[in-house]
Amino acid sequence: MDITMTHSRVVAAPADDLYRLIADVTLWPVIFGPSVHVEHLQRGPREERFQLWALVNGEVHSWISRRELDPDARRVTFRQERSNPPVAGMGGGWSLRPIDDRRTEVVLDHSFSVSEPGARETIRAAVDRNSTEELTALGRVAELGEPVDEIIDTFSDTVVLDGRLPDVYDFVYRSDLWPERLPHVSRVDLTEGDPGIQVMEMDTVTADGSAHTTCSVRVCSPNASIAYKQLVPPSMLLGHSGRWRFAEVDGGVEVTATHTVAIDPAAARAVLGERSTLADARRHLREALGGNGRATLAHAGRHVTATPGLAGPAGSRPGS
Repeated sequence: MDITMTHSRVVAAPADDLYRLIADVTLWPVIFGPSVHVEHLQRGPREERFQLWALVNGEVHSWISRRELDPDARRVTFRQERSNPPVAGMGGGWSLRPIDDRRTEVVLDHSFSVSEPGARETIRAAVDRNSTEELTALGRVAELGEPVDEIIDTFSDTVVLDGRLPDVYDFVYRSDLWPERLPHVSRVDLTEGDPGIQVMEMDTVTADGSAHTTCSVRVCSPNASIAYKQLVPPSMLLGHSGRWRFAEVDGGVEVTATHTVAIDPAAARAVLGERSTLADARRHLREALGGNGRATLAHAGRHVTATPGLAGPAGSRPGS
């Protein structure tokens, strides 16, 4: 590795709390702006291997990384197993250095090489920007002073639908058709550049008549899953990611809709009332977000039952 970079930040939070946020990579899409989706390939208590999709210079890139976790030293080291050109190799580590009981210096190191000399400054700028954003985002969550389990919540709904798996998957995949299929969706602008990587901008209307615009990046695996991250989350949230999983079962197609949220306590109180608690916020979000997912699946079930065999070949793409 011929280029090394170090970024650091003092965060007003205990080192153990920060280590947990860094060590659990599945939380990254709701903590770090660039992170879109994580898929574990291997996972153990002190080492893991996963594929990460992330925004780099405004585009979604994917790579496979290995990490070694040392909770005693509060250190996590990483190495990209397969990098994307012009990055030829990338590695580094997170180190947590307690200053006192309430303050910690977080140090993020990178070492990398490039396959194209002209790309050195572009990659250096991307590492600098993403590292600064990640340290800022880590501090934003850790400095809330609330337990991680109360700030970050994951919940799921599972239903079994009649029909063929490709048809059910296609209903969620072809979100460009949702304005015709879902009553609460008025507009969807869907683009797909690289196969399976979608950017979706959507206008919805809630039960009280208010309109909302959301923008999400989606990672699609044909007939298996669609993972997404909202680039601009709702006002109560610091981050929102989710995943639709599809599987054939006796009696139809099992679909599980999972949401992971990072709650902004002050924003939640502004919406729910100053005397509301984080437990109230979690209940509200489970009902609101879970309700949207259940409604979508109910319409999917009715649609595929009424129009069997509607899907094209697995992975057929909407217009770009």
